[in-house]
Amino acid sequence: MANLTLVQAINLALTQEMQHDDRVVLLGEDISINGGVFRVTEGLHERFGSDRVIDTPLAESGIMGTSVGLAIAGMRPVPEIQFEGFLGPAYDQLVNHAGRMRVRTRSALTIPLTVRVPVGGGIHAPELHSDSPEAIYTHSKGIKVVMPSTPYDAKGLLISAIRDPDPVIFFEPKRVYRSFREEVPEEEYTIEIGQAKVVNEGSDITIVTWGAPVYQCLAAMDNLPEDVSVELIDLRTIYPMDIDTVIQSVQKTGRCVIVHEAPLTAGLGAEISSQIQESCFLYLEAPVQRVAGFDTIMPYYKLELSYLPEAPRIEKGIKECLAY
Repeated sequence: MANLTLVQAINLALTQEMQHDDRVVLLGEDISINGGVFRVTEGLHERFGSDRVIDTPLAESGIMGTSVGLAIAGMRPVPEIQFEGFLGPAYDQLVNHAGRMRVRTRSALTIPLTVRVPVGGGIHAPELHSDSPEAIYTHSKGIKVVMPSTPYDAKGLLISAIRDPDPVIFFEPKRVYRSFREEVPEEEYTIEIGQAKVVNEGSDITIVTWGAPVYQCLAAMDNLPEDVSVELIDLRTIYPMDIDTVIQSVQKTGRCVIVHEAPLTAGLGAEISSQIQESCFLYLEAPVQRVAGFDTIMPYYKLELSYLPEAPRIEKGIKECLAY
């Protein structure tokens, strides 16, 4: 096995899928010769040529519209949107066309489209470079939403996304891009979209999260008393969500803390909390806690870590839930 970062695991997945299926094409801003702003596609232009690794103008609507057309024509495009804040101009093409095409044509046409998007804060980036808009696209049906937190999961989920017949937004937590390495099989493998992962088994309290906050949750768990048994769930797929794994865990522990970077109000934590209340009401020993970003625009880097759900805030949420 190779010891890879998240960036390297994604690059390997793209390489292997492009070798496996000549319908797979990449397109985006500066992704060919430069290898993308985070160098995720580094070396792919040299290997596959400019017909399959395509530099585009700075026009996200054009990138997405072109990708929709390529998908309708039988290709499997993998466009990159340079930062999550730039998804706005592509929204119409992605939500109103890619997401609706199967229903619009009664399945005569599908859109096998995988949109790669760096997401989230923690890297001291400027405005429009650190948001977490996954709830917006989870609410837009017809689109699957994936956010891995580890190199191993990223490779397997990206291959599954590219092979999926429907559009997938593949959010890549940029804070994790090069933060650590993990053993990743060199051969191709897939991970089922829609299956959560129990990172740590426990019996006293459940933590539900996804993306970069997985590691802040682990850090918070390290500061808890040794006799506190925490079950940590990484959703991995935001939509379709594996709510069954969450419900089974909360029915076992009776307590739950949900952690996400996006603002608290109308964030995915609210939906998860509602589903827990509907299915686990008689099992709950305490109200469900949410630890999230604040209801404001992501601040500049001086206050960025105060905005994000860092380990101290998560630890406080866990202790309040346990003490109820």
